[in-house]
Amino acid sequence: MTQRRQGTGLATLLALVLSVSGVANQPVQAAEISTVEIAESALSTSCLDYQVIGICMWLTCTAWGCYTESSIKVTHYIPELVVSSYQRTGENPWPAVRMMAQPNNLSQAGGTSTDRHSNNHETLRFKNVDAIGHPALATFQSDWGGFLCKSRGKPMLPYFLSTLDPAAWRSNIPESGYPQALTPGVRELGQPGDLWGNIYPRGGFINQNNDYKAGAVAAQRVADIVTRTGQPHVYNPLLSHHDEGYWPPDPVKEGDRSTHRWQPLAPQKEDSCAVWPDRGPMATYQDRRDGSGDNVWAMWRPITCCARRGEELLFDTGGDGWVE
Repeated sequence: MTQRRQGTGLATLLALVLSVSGVANQPVQAAEISTVEIAESALSTSCLDYQVIGICMWLTCTAWGCYTESSIKVTHYIPELVVSSYQRTGENPWPAVRMMAQPNNLSQAGGTSTDRHSNNHETLRFKNVDAIGHPALATFQSDWGGFLCKSRGKPMLPYFLSTLDPAAWRSNIPESGYPQALTPGVRELGQPGDLWGNIYPRGGFINQNNDYKAGAVAAQRVADIVTRTGQPHVYNPLLSHHDEGYWPPDPVKEGDRSTHRWQPLAPQKEDSCAVWPDRGPMATYQDRRDGSGDNVWAMWRPITCCARRGEELLFDTGGDGWVE
């Protein structure tokens, strides 16, 4: 049996926690977003998608005998990363983290190279991408009695900075020789009639006329990197390991909402989350662009958990992941 709750109480709880941390309503300029606004975006009950899906039964044994105790099993999404995709190196649209990714001798330029003729319409774009731990993660690291799952991500920790990964991000070394990069139709982001781009090689250059889609492909590549270990990039892995009463998602896979969803933050903040592509093949996404070539998204990841109520988990009901 699956029970969906509206999440109003959780929204109030999160609002209280953020207000205690000094978060209040503040305006956001176009193509820029503040830490305050990013933290407030975590109040989206639509992105949270809170569900009670079953129970866990725990066993505890002492010298006087054994007894069992139950706890509810819940699943919901957590905003784990803030991913910025932008053109001008050193000018992350989230000003608070710009100092983390300043230009260096190997990572300087960015932007768009365009060649348009009557029979030719090609655009090669380059995107810097930074992936930083979501500032609201602190809310999901406290013990809420099993009503909220914990995240093992770290707020404000840089998980990926493209300026520190020049060989792989700017030269596609060594991934340009990978089978995934050489085989058409493998690991691609898009839908029939609307190819956004290939995931491999996971670098900053994208052939895409639509700037929003190009930025999204670059962000998807970084999410693919940081949720795995042993990748040929300079990064901090964002990992969660299965434990009794704790079921984290698999590594991010394009188009798979059981591993992640995206929430637009800048230049236009939205309260809903989706996997890409999230509109029809003819969508231009003009409403999500302001001409700067910069975008910011929150990446939400689903976690399933139940509060530990004993030494050993006897059984659980409701599956181990997100329920539609």
